[in-house]
Amino acid sequence: MSEIGDAIHEKCLSFGDRVIKLNDYLLEKECKKEEDRCKKQKNGRIPIHLKSVANLSNQLLRAGTSISANNAEATSAISKADFRSKSYIALKEARESQSWLNLLYRNKYITDAEYDSLCADCDELVKILTHRCKKIDEK
Repeated sequence: MSEIGDAIHEKCLSFGDRVIKLNDYLLEKECKKEEDRCKKQKNGRIPIHLKSVANLSNQLLRAGTSISANNAEATSAISKADFRSKSYIALKEARESQSWLNLLYRNKYITDAEYDSLCADCDELVKILTHRCKKIDEK
């Protein structure tokens, strides 16, 4: 991989790391709130009112970690068409991550500071991947 490719890959992985930690944090935080309200359910199921945050968080987890996976596939593509396809998928996953972050924020599952920090990282990835995709299409 090139120096630029390595830097992009590292940014993708770092964002994925943050998404994984956010997922764990949100689920732990919401479960703690639930425990404060009543004793933990014996069947181990997520209570209905916690399913929203769990589902949103899981969607962000899937999209946010998929960025680095598709970027890795792009860098080891077997053809230019494969490289283009995987690069665009990584970009789409980054944009999807922005959407899930917005929903988590609008529904007050994450703070202003958490949102601003994660969005800045995600926006940077979108810009980098958009630039890469534009360069691919110019060739």
